[in-house]
Amino acid sequence: MTVKRTVLALLAGAAAVLAGAAVAAPVSAPAHASILIRHQLRGCHTWSVNGGRFAASQKVVLARGGTITITNNDMMAHKLVELSGPAVLIRNLKTPGMGMNGHEGPGTMGHMGARTRATFPTAGTYRFTTKAGEDYMAGMKTIGEDNVLRLTVKVS
Repeated sequence: MTVKRTVLALLAGAAAVLAGAAVAAPVSAPAHASILIRHQLRGCHTWSVNGGRFAASQKVVLARGGTITITNNDMMAHKLVELSGPAVLIRNLKTPGMGMNGHEGPGTMGHMGARTRATFPTAGTYRFTTKAGEDYMAGMKTIGEDNVLRLTVKVS
């Protein structure tokens, strides 16, 4: 009987130690996020982080040195604009079958499928918006004011 109690006490103690270690262990921030910009009837456009819900304002947490890849699936052009935060490296990516994004500079996603990548070398809080183009397709209808896309990135 005492052997059984001793084993149970040891198992309970080990479980408590493991549970405490799991709580104390720091959760590391991810190194990458993907954002998709889409067109919609109400508000014109929104974006989604890692396949989550679409909204005009989004928040992302990344590890230092992490990246965000943004894909424009909207019918209008978008340019990623940093509003505040440490310096960030923004570069356009090749769009399969189409070459590089528009020629207006880094962060420009001039057509559907265009992609840009932002790299965050420094810890801090970064704030972004997009500047949307005005090249609506003929017959495009939306309801209400156009959304202003906002993104906050916290890098640890």
